[in-house]
Amino acid sequence: NESLLIHVPHASTSIPADIRQGILLDDEDLALETLALVDRFTDELFILEGAMQIRFEYCRVVCDPERFRDDCNEPMSLVGMGAIYASRIDGRPLRSLTENVREKMLARFYDPHHAALTSAVTRILDACGKCMIVDAHSFPDIPLPFEKDQRQPRPDICIGTSDFHTPEAVVSTIERRCHANGYTTMRNAPYSGTMVPSRYYLADSRVQSVMIELNRRLYMDETTGGKLASFSRLRDFLSGLLRELSVLHHDRDQAC
Repeated sequence: NESLLIHVPHASTSIPADIRQGILLDDEDLALETLALVDRFTDELFILEGAMQIRFEYCRVVCDPERFRDDCNEPMSLVGMGAIYASRIDGRPLRSLTENVREKMLARFYDPHHAALTSAVTRILDACGKCMIVDAHSFPDIPLPFEKDQRQPRPDICIGTSDFHTPEAVVSTIERRCHANGYTTMRNAPYSGTMVPSRYYLADSRVQSVMIELNRRLYMDETTGGKLASFSRLRDFLSGLLRELSVLHHDRDQAC
């Protein structure tokens, strides 16, 4: 399991007080915004003993570490939701964002997280010769207004891939195990791609990555944010899935 790295970018609800002051929402509206955006409990669902977990410690309304740092490279910046959100999910203003403020926020929140993620991948590569990243997310059962893919019904589990970094064996293993447990799947829909640190992106095939997105209807009440009785079943399923991916990724010729 030492070569498996679990990346959890959107589980936190933490907003520093000084950042909260710059958000143009009252407490009730902010609570609704975070309820819609935060991948609640994914840090509890995606756990495997012996595997490292890198969790972004702040809410994505503070900073979204899954976006490209440069808005020129980030399609979601066109709707005001690049690495630092300027807009709410419905397009209304979230904050007044100047380039200077944006850069300071990136330096404070985005850069340290990516440095930690890159460092973790490097350490695993040095120790094991390869690294498997599982990019852990969840998504609402009903598409949010800003989402490009508005199709319904949505699958139970979305598998995001990279042609360069995601082996077919990894995807087929996830699909097989999901289907055997009664979960429906789609590839790269409603979301596509998976996280790879920029140092290794499209440059080092030793870094493998797959995104696993859970439909929130599987484990939480989307109107309250509370856990459902099915939470523990999904957590146990994911533990078994991660264990199988770790075994699949394991190479007896390597140190790990």
